[in-house]
Parts: sequence; C-alpha cells; structure tokens
Amino acid sequence: MHEIDIDQAAAAHDAGAAFLDVREPAEYREGHLPGARNIPMSQLTARLDELDRSRPVYVVCASGGRSSAMTDVLTAAGFDATNVAGGTSAWIRSGRPTEK
Repeated sequence: MHEIDIDQAAAAHDAGAAFLDVREPAEYREGHLPGARNIPMSQLTARLDELDRSRPVYVVCASGGRSSAMTDVLTAAGFDATNVAGGTSAWIRSGRPTEK
C-alpha cells in the first residue's frame, strides 16, 4: 500500500490531486479537506464506477485506519490509490484549512 504523510498530502492537494474522504457523511460535514469527495467506506465498493481510474486518488478518513483499508480495496480494483497517514485529524492539527 502506498502511504504519504500530511505534508506530502498538502503538496499533492496544492497541485490539484483528487482526494476521497471515506468517512460517514456526518463526519464529513463536520469538516473535510477542501474539494475532497465523500464516498463512505460502507458504500465504496458499490460506487467504484463514480471514480476516475485515470487519475491517482488520495484516500483520507479521520486518522488513517479506514482510509488504509480502502486504499487496499481501490488498489486491488486497479486504482492508483494512496493513503493519507493521520487523516483529517492530522490535516487539522497541521493548521491547514477545512471546508464544511
């Protein structure tokens, strides 16, 4: 599994990378990385066709556990997926902005 830290994630975000937030909708509404798309972990396998297979995708959750598991699922399905270690919590702790 590919994994990056929060500083690498911020650089990818600044470069326009696609981010996928696999938390539940209520968690997502509390604050998420700007522009991150929300597909909850429980729905991801049924919604793979909504994702662009031609672009790398960076997967985020609250702390990195769910996103790690979903990165493996996406990789097995043929996506170029990377887990964001520390997740949204690390993003917020680093002082970076979120959207609600």
